[in-house]
Amino acid sequence: MSEKPLDYWQFFADDARRTGSELYARLSEGVRGDAELRAMCANARPGQPHANLLFGAVHFLLLRGAQHPLRAFYPDLGGASAGDPFPVFRDFCLVHRVELEALINTRVTNTNEVGRSAILHPGFRAAAEATKAPLYTIEIGPSAGLNLIWDSYGVRYRKDGKTIAAIAPDAPLVIECESRGDKIPPTGASPKIAGRIGLELNPVDLSNIDDRDWLRALMWPDQISRLERLDKAIALFAKAHPKILAGDALALLPEAMAEAPQDAAICVYHTIAVYQFSRAMKQALDDILTAAGLRRPVLRLSFEMEALHECELKLIRYHDGTKDERVLAASHPHGTWIEWRA
Repeated sequence: MSEKPLDYWQFFADDARRTGSELYARLSEGVRGDAELRAMCANARPGQPHANLLFGAVHFLLLRGAQHPLRAFYPDLGGASAGDPFPVFRDFCLVHRVELEALINTRVTNTNEVGRSAILHPGFRAAAEATKAPLYTIEIGPSAGLNLIWDSYGVRYRKDGKTIAAIAPDAPLVIECESRGDKIPPTGASPKIAGRIGLELNPVDLSNIDDRDWLRALMWPDQISRLERLDKAIALFAKAHPKILAGDALALLPEAMAEAPQDAAICVYHTIAVYQFSRAMKQALDDILTAAGLRRPVLRLSFEMEALHECELKLIRYHDGTKDERVLAASHPHGTWIEWRA
């Protein structure tokens, strides 16, 4: 007898609890049993995760000053209530149904989780080691672009409460990441970067207060450190301001690769973005990179969901019409822990 598929809202609740957000875990369990709240997400854009949209929309209105007893349950707004948040959350949703549905129907979950740069750091070191050339990096689906400047952040890899390895520990923003397993992620010299560019269908304009507040609203309100990290990353991005092209990544990718210096290795990367591609789009991406690999070194750093609550970091090398793929690491989607396997 086959197992019953895990309910979407229960999956989100389990992941929220596992990641330390008891608030979103309880709200997810409540929405799971509430047909009226689930129906509010019915007209979301195809492929958009309903929990992120609903919770993000509520958080957005609260951040913009909506006054309601629900604020008492949101730590980033000064709340510290220990009661059951769901009845109050449900009331807020029904009172603000029109505003919430407008956000849910038009916005996308282009969360820019900076913690993933703790996974990208060793990934790019492995890519540089594989090609022995400067890297021309192209990110697919960079959202606001905060992981385009991954090398602006430091990282501390910790195990059993102790720092076992570090990268740029004096950087303005240092990401804490738990190291699991017996191997330590590579932390040698930072790769030489010949250029960087992002390809984004729905770019976030950090100079626009609505876009900036939406990006903050997608952060979980009881994880203050993530919100503080986001604000620091936004400040660093304002200084670097890497180039982001708006449009279909598959259409933009050939031209973006053509701009790479001849002495550089192209490294295309994505962090939990390609899962939104159809099967045909995934094949098209593979075909584009395979064709480009006939002419010059082409690498792909893929960080996507591979199992329940877990991502894999893969390094793929395209050359002579073929590709070599190896798993570098497993990690939590937010980059809170890494198990280096290469």
